Amino acid sequence: MICSSSLRLSGSGTGTRNSPSPPASSENSDESLSQVRRIKASPQLNRWSRARSIRSGRKLDRSAVSATVRTESRDKSGSPVRSELEIELPMSPKGDSRSGSSDDEKEINGGKPIFMVSDGTGWTAEHAVNAALGQFDYCLVDRVCPVNTHLFSGIDDVEKLMEIVKQAAKEGAMVVYTLAEPSMAQFAKQACQHWGVASSDILGPITEAIAGHLGVSPSGLSRWAPERQKSPLSEEYFRRIEAIEFTIKQDDGALPRNLHMADIVLTGVSRSGKTPLSIYLAQKGYKVANVPIVMNIDLPNTLFEVNPEKVFALTINPVVLQSIRRARAKTLGMDGELKTNYCDMDYVKEELEYAGKIFAQNPVWPVIEVTSKAIEETAVIVLRLYHDRKNRCSMPRISKRY
Repeated sequence: MICSSSLRLSGSGTGTRNSPSPPASSENSDESLSQVRRIKASPQLNRWSRARSIRSGRKLDRSAVSATVRTESRDKSGSPVRSELEIELPMSPKGDSRSGSSDDEKEINGGKPIFMVSDGTGWTAEHAVNAALGQFDYCLVDRVCPVNTHLFSGIDDVEKLMEIVKQAAKEGAMVVYTLAEPSMAQFAKQACQHWGVASSDILGPITEAIAGHLGVSPSGLSRWAPERQKSPLSEEYFRRIEAIEFTIKQDDGALPRNLHMADIVLTGVSRSGKTPLSIYLAQKGYKVANVPIVMNIDLPNTLFEVNPEKVFALTINPVVLQSIRRARAKTLGMDGELKTNYCDMDYVKEELEYAGKIFAQNPVWPVIEVTSKAIEETAVIVLRLYHDRKNRCSMPRISKRY
């Protein structure tokens, strides 16, 4: 799609009046259909804005300027299609004496706002922003630079998009967007630039880079567009359901005869994170079985009979393991009169040493240290090694411990 857009602002109450846009020539009329629509304010956003203003004790800002957004695109036959959109945008908060300083705004709202705009569920935008905010933990935790995030999902038309940009201008917010349709992304970029709203396009640059690398054009459709949802119950959906059902049945060493049916087999001592990691991987469509290692209890023979390249060993720091087991024992009522060596440090160390010997006897099993890793981090390592082995890729490494 070829798309170009322009924005024209006309002053309001400035003493001068801009003449209306000239009508399209007959030549242009033959080529295209020009239409002007008045954008109606979103009731939900208006209610949200009024509530925020009332809570903060500020008067509602009624000052506004009118803006015309002109777009030109081409249909499937290649004929140009032009349209105009008229909107009303409030004056810049910097020009309103009632809005106060930026420090006052931050104090009133509890943090600088970031608007996340998506034509789908907003998962990509939300996780990208959260990942970026992770680089500012040093000031977010102490509330030195507090942030408020607001997610706007399912934004699939210009009216909704412009209303959000209008709100961002009023609130002094930053707009982060993932809009698959090029014209929508262009609208967001042009509007934010014209009205001085800080913005960032998350999806556009990577999509353009991949398109250049593959030598094909992107579809421009949202991931959740009806055209891409011909079969909601797809093969992938059933594969994930089957993987979750399999993983639940194989939890904690149950049905060891089915280990050969698993895509991934996890093993390690009790409370080393096997079950939550199994469920996480199952939600991604992998059939996972986990086998606990307990002293004086023989491991199933099938663990050593399956393909060793799909077995992954988990280990953990003894001090951390002891604290986890103590918390677990407390929830099970094992910390009272009931005596057990489950949480005893000597037993914990001995069990880890016992597991380490088994790992050493099976050098093909990667040993993953999970002490300081989140489930997602451990899953990334497991899947990387799994696919490297499946595709026969080899990567140099210093040791087999990860």
